[in-house]
Amino acid sequence: MASSKSLKIGIVGFGTFGQFLANTMIKQGHTLTATSRTDYSQLCLQMGIHFFRDVTALLEADMDVILLCTSISSLSEVVGSMPLNCLKRPTLFVDVLSVKEHPRNLLLRVLPEELDILCTHPMFGPVSGKNGWQNLTFMYDTVRIKDEATCSKFLQIFETEGCKMVEMSCEEHDRAAAKSQFITHTIGRTLAEMDIKSTPIDTKGFQALVQLKEPVMGCSFDLYSGLFVYNRFARQELENLEHALHKVKELLVQRMDEGQNSERTES
Repeated sequence: MASSKSLKIGIVGFGTFGQFLANTMIKQGHTLTATSRTDYSQLCLQMGIHFFRDVTALLEADMDVILLCTSISSLSEVVGSMPLNCLKRPTLFVDVLSVKEHPRNLLLRVLPEELDILCTHPMFGPVSGKNGWQNLTFMYDTVRIKDEATCSKFLQIFETEGCKMVEMSCEEHDRAAAKSQFITHTIGRTLAEMDIKSTPIDTKGFQALVQLKEPVMGCSFDLYSGLFVYNRFARQELENLEHALHKVKELLVQRMDEGQNSERTES
């Protein structure tokens, strides 16, 4: 029997990340339903989740929370196609996208005033969170909340698992993520383009670079491009990286020229 603290959560987009979150939510005793473009009915049957092929049926199922786990690029299409009139009562909409201003602005524009909005970003995934979520960062912004109890219950999912809870605005998140997550993915993909591999004489620093490349390349290019296209601060950080690389190259060439001039003077 569900406890008074349990939630009825409908997951929209049941890919790898949605499944990852669902496992912990089920373990905590929450009741889950899901819908997705791909048919995950057999997997959901095994997990104890009711799977709807149609988003309308999920919205009619009287959820406390609608959890948006779509890709960044498809969010607008997915939310825009939702028959929101099928909702039986005010509901909390939560997104878990890796950019935050984009879903905030979209949800504020599309969702009626009576629907609550919580923008979040679990700063971990199936790889980094495979052994639990203890001390892993969970960012959130209470964009529009009237039902404090439901919002609090949802946040408790992550608090209970020991996450480091960080409340910040969507703008602050995107500014910081452009400097951290986007740059990490960019450097990892650059290393992959260079086809770097372990050698018999690896230093610890080089081993760290190889280890950086592998998880980044495990993420789809759709995710990576979304970090750039839908974060207005990412372009500047990419330009900063290009400028920094150019500056380092200039310093090396300058030192090489100085060395050659010195050799000519001595001879």
